[in-house]
Amino acid sequence: MAVHPKGNPNLVKLIEDLKAASREHKAPIWRAVAEKLEGSARNWPEVNVSRIARHAKKGETLVVPGKVLGSGTISFEVTVGAFSLSAEARKKIEGAGGQVMSIMDLVAAIPDGSGIRIMG
Repeated sequence: MAVHPKGNPNLVKLIEDLKAASREHKAPIWRAVAEKLEGSARNWPEVNVSRIARHAKKGETLVVPGKVLGSGTISFEVTVGAFSLSAEARKKIEGAGGQVMSIMDLVAAIPDGSGIRIMG
């Protein structure tokens, strides 16, 4: 495995796995997520639960190539795959009947990326 400037071997593996999934399943969304994660961490999106509530539709599946934070409320179910989630964000999304997962779990669930929207 190549040495990555970020020095996080889990992040390096995630990026490699996303690119492989993009090629294998002809799913450009996974390459787009990998490219966002390759950039500087200070440029990664931080998405609040309130933003998800404003911009997502009930039952929608989202991927956040950054962190989901717990500010705000949500009253409907969504599926969110993210690099990281705060405990409060996880509690609020799951409390509304939604589901949270890692990005690779989302890739495993929907390998072709159909119906998934990048947020952030």
